[in-house]
Amino acid sequence: LAEVHHMEAHALVARCMLAGDDDGDGDGCGPRPTFPFLCLLVSGGHNVLLVAHELGRYTQLGTTLDDALGEAFDKVARMLHLPVGGGGGPAVEALALEGDPTAFKFTKPMSVKAKKSHQNCDFSYAGLKTSVRLAVETAFGADGPDDSAEARRVKADIAASFQAVAVEHLRDRAERALEWARELEPEL
Repeated sequence: LAEVHHMEAHALVARCMLAGDDDGDGDGCGPRPTFPFLCLLVSGGHNVLLVAHELGRYTQLGTTLDDALGEAFDKVARMLHLPVGGGGGPAVEALALEGDPTAFKFTKPMSVKAKKSHQNCDFSYAGLKTSVRLAVETAFGADGPDDSAEARRVKADIAASFQAVAVEHLRDRAERALEWARELEPEL
């Protein structure tokens, strides 16, 4: 058995996957990342932003405070009565393609406008998930959505609005992390 740090393995897999593709042959993969680099890890249970300085030396800039993005997608899929056998993310994304991402005005998690204390790189999806639950209950009642065409349209709008805000939260945190990372590693 070999000891492997779970999150370190995720952070370094890009260096392994793209090894040997430094020749710029235009296949879309590009060169493998070199140290230092900024890494955004997103999964069902974790969201982590870190600077990989070198093998074994990392600085965590942000992490999940409550629900990770994958967990939020799974829970939203269940609220919308979507099949989650392949994960909630693919189900929500497929439905979101049919919807209007501006139909529901969900608040971006940890918005700086909401609180100055949220000017960090941490992630939180619990409040967004609650907003989706309230939208579903308002639109469909306690029993949730039925199989009508109108219900599908509203579900698609909820899915698209949720996905847009969820991804915007990721983007905002990653942009802030890049600013902070460049303070630690100016060559980034």
